[in-house]
Amino acid sequence: MEIKPIKTEKDYDKALERLELIFDATPNSKEGDEAEILSLLIDNYENKHYPIGLPDPIEAIKIRMEEMNLKQKDLVGVIGGKSRVSEILNKKKRLTVEMIRELERILHISASVLVNNYKLAN
Repeated sequence: MEIKPIKTEKDYDKALERLELIFDATPNSKEGDEAEILSLLIDNYENKHYPIGLPDPIEAIKIRMEEMNLKQKDLVGVIGGKSRVSEILNKKKRLTVEMIRELERILHISASVLVNNYKLAN
């Protein structure tokens, strides 16, 4: 396959089809090099045309809690008492700067994610 920039959806689809065929190619082989270049081109196209925004801070917390097998009670003392944890996770109250610092330290979630605005529940 001739490697060229991906400019259209048709180009993108062709590149994905080709990559699927050569995905398991031996590294440093002709097809391995082609797969590496196609991966970069596809990634570039996807970043421009299908950007993924930062997650909702509360959803990010819930995802990380799940990954770490944590329960709501495990955040007591990190972001406040039992009722405060519930209010935060149910979007009744907003995260404070101190909560964000602790969550970043404990859950290893970037503060840049935690400071994003989100809608409070009614």
